[in-house]
Amino acid sequence: MGAVQYLEIVAGLVVLLVIMHDLFQAVVLPRPSVYRLPLASQLLVRQSWKVWRWVGRYRRNVAKREHFLGTFGPAALLILLAFWSLSLMAGYALIFDGLHDQIEPHTDGFWTSLYYSAGTLLPLSYGDILPVGGGARVATIAESASGVILVALVISLLFSLYQSFQSREELVVTLDALAGAPPSGVQMLETAAADRMPNRLEATFDEWRNWAASVLESHLAYPILFYFRSSHDNEAWINSFGAVMDAATLVLSVTEHDSAGAARLMSKIGDHLVEDALWYFRIRSGDEVGVERKEFEEAWGRLREAGYLCRDPEPVRAEFSNLRRRYASTLDQMVRWLAIAPAPWIGDRSYLPHQASSPRRGPAAPR
Repeated sequence: MGAVQYLEIVAGLVVLLVIMHDLFQAVVLPRPSVYRLPLASQLLVRQSWKVWRWVGRYRRNVAKREHFLGTFGPAALLILLAFWSLSLMAGYALIFDGLHDQIEPHTDGFWTSLYYSAGTLLPLSYGDILPVGGGARVATIAESASGVILVALVISLLFSLYQSFQSREELVVTLDALAGAPPSGVQMLETAAADRMPNRLEATFDEWRNWAASVLESHLAYPILFYFRSSHDNEAWINSFGAVMDAATLVLSVTEHDSAGAARLMSKIGDHLVEDALWYFRIRSGDEVGVERKEFEEAWGRLREAGYLCRDPEPVRAEFSNLRRRYASTLDQMVRWLAIAPAPWIGDRSYLPHQASSPRRGPAAPR
């Protein structure tokens, strides 16, 4: 073999090592990668989302735009499968091209080697090309095993993703009755007071604390879940999480309520989720509160009218601001990145869906 053949084999091995490492980190290892450089699959998903989001913005119909953006998560899985498959084919093709003397008939170029590699990985080989040397036979067996492993990993990934997605969305749907759609932390507290459900409020904080811990584990292990949008109109998991965090912040800073302990625990776990999401999305943490003084005073008045024992608004506003700035900026940037319709106090504040009179499909008033 000449120097070119050796270089092809080395290049093929490098490609295989990169893709195998990517597969191990993205699918097998149940924790986020700690390396400063993002995985190739993560870069591919992010760049694909930029294009997908750009195309979606040109759809003026809200329902069609949401449907189009909602297909990205499943489509990204297919994109990743194609990326991993093609990369493995290319890596083995380089090796086969470097070992062309050990293949009968001898491959006459990279594209013929790629054809043989594709037939071995899938497997769809017609027997027109056969390995006759030891190195080529080992590479052929290794690629066949790689194809089986890839299919098994993708199937297990699908089960894990959809199980985590279903678990995430159950509480998002149930919060609709308590916090409205789009969800609002103030309305969540109002509904609990109006229906005389103080225990329900504490239970909700406990449920969402467990929810936040579950999302923290699943979405950092499989970050593609961030791009799976909620399947119901006017509901987004980030907005629902933000509404519960707002409700907990209001209970801790504004009211004197028995659910303060559960709210504090929810706030701590929620802050942890936000911090890790900030790390994954590489978001610069800001100190914006995201709630104007007039909006805070309006919320204070609504809670007092609902029957809550509220503290003096002037001193507690600073405490409210300190608690909310821990998560507000990160959630707002995530909402913008994922192109999610804004909700009260969450996302783009230039347009608030709860002030519109459109039907439930698309921006709508909370119920």
